[in-house]
Amino acid sequence: MFQLGKTIVSEDIIKKDFVCNLSACKGACCVDGDAGAPLEEEETKILQDIYPKVKPFLRQVSIDAIEDQGTFITTKDGDFETPLLDGADCTYVIYDEKKVALCAIEEAYNQGEITWKKPVSCHLYPIRVTDYTEFSAINYHKWEICDDACTLGKELQVPIYKFVKQALIRKFGEDWYMELEKIAKTYT
Repeated sequence: MFQLGKTIVSEDIIKKDFVCNLSACKGACCVDGDAGAPLEEEETKILQDIYPKVKPFLRQVSIDAIEDQGTFITTKDGDFETPLLDGADCTYVIYDEKKVALCAIEEAYNQGEITWKKPVSCHLYPIRVTDYTEFSAINYHKWEICDDACTLGKELQVPIYKFVKQALIRKFGEDWYMELEKIAKTYT
């Protein structure tokens, strides 16, 4: 672990390699697990605002779930998440012709319907950020469904922090990321 500004960063994001391999995992991170994607409070308002433009990209089962549960849920701990379908799929999941799970929000973004790509927690994955009063902890979330992504990352020699560069800049800013790159050079 090392400190960078008001963040405590796991060395794993520098030392471990990762590149999503959707052809292998089929987007399992969006359909497996027991919780929705973590949301920041300001993202809950964004989801409410963009829902009408995302709705045409959604499956009917997702529309029904969102109209029943809302565009986001609040957990018993007071955290915000995307709602789930039957305790599994994120409600914003859609599938392509090869049965790969994709994000309807990102699809609306890619087609120019909205200007918000997706929740920052999804954009950052496999990094998870935990905010505390004095600092944020930045950790690598190791999940066996991403083993193929680790293999591909190692093959292509892409460390996690480079794979999620745009997301890290989005979350922490360009200056923070440039400092991270300087620190990463000391590890090689």
